[in-house]
Amino acid sequence: MKSLVIGCSESDPHADAHIARYDIETRAGECRVAVRLAGICGTDLHILEGYAGFAGVPGHEFVGVVETAPAGDRHWIGKRVVGEINVGCGDCDWCQAGTANHCPSRSVLGIINRAGAFASHLSLPAANFHAVPATLDDETAVLVEPTAAACEILTQVDIGPRATVAVVGDGRMALIVGQVLRTTGANVTIFGKHDRKLLVARHIGLDARRSTDDTPASSFDVSVDVTGRPAGLTRALELVRPRGTVVMKSTFHGETPITLWPAIVDEVTLVGSRCGPFADAIALLARDQVHTGPLLAGTYPLEEFEAAFAATRSELKVLLRP
Repeated sequence: MKSLVIGCSESDPHADAHIARYDIETRAGECRVAVRLAGICGTDLHILEGYAGFAGVPGHEFVGVVETAPAGDRHWIGKRVVGEINVGCGDCDWCQAGTANHCPSRSVLGIINRAGAFASHLSLPAANFHAVPATLDDETAVLVEPTAAACEILTQVDIGPRATVAVVGDGRMALIVGQVLRTTGANVTIFGKHDRKLLVARHIGLDARRSTDDTPASSFDVSVDVTGRPAGLTRALELVRPRGTVVMKSTFHGETPITLWPAIVDEVTLVGSRCGPFADAIALLARDQVHTGPLLAGTYPLEEFEAAFAATRSELKVLLRP
């Protein structure tokens, strides 16, 4: 099977990425999925830099078609699906509570101990699947996972129609977060430094400003760091009011130098936020409340992954087609 593989050498755990025939095992009790499209996100870029110490096939955003399934799950065969990326042990307290994303022994598609979606096929349990409605094309469905991650904020923070929200960052995830939070009726402002991306934000109806604009400090009820850079959290802390909430939506490879005493003095709540509810994301996309078309910058065949990754560093959303 054709796959993008990184770090396959024990002597060089972060070896250069390359295309190879990589036998992705369909694990016992799981389904085999033919990948139709996969999305490249900031986490994938950081994985190439050594984040999470991952070696193997990266990629966790996908839409595909189920090819094989074990007895009891064969009704999934032939269906177009997206999949939740965390696979827990099923027995621990976290799994029993329905929060496999915190299972201590979990695997994570394309991130921790599980071959990912930058391949012709992948393996996942049927319990992780969500059927894609016919109204969503592949280019929209492949963005269910990041949209779900944005929806997670609404399960963690009470954001009402009178709230003011600052989204720090103007990349693909930031513009999805801004659209999801806007569905609450809140006043959402995107802060970024790339004029072209800020134009896209305005095109999809978001208030967008340059990060250097003269915006008063401590003026937002909620701020969300979606920059993928350490400086983003500093800016998010500057923008939030006393007793406000800062949502940390970025992961990156490296240390994060940050001065936290102002957050202590101002009694700011810090919230880490990661994976989220797929059903909510599918519903928002189906109702066209999150616009993904303007975010798409191009689709590359898997063999052209180097060009795709290079484009991802400057463009909004780039897709791979196995």
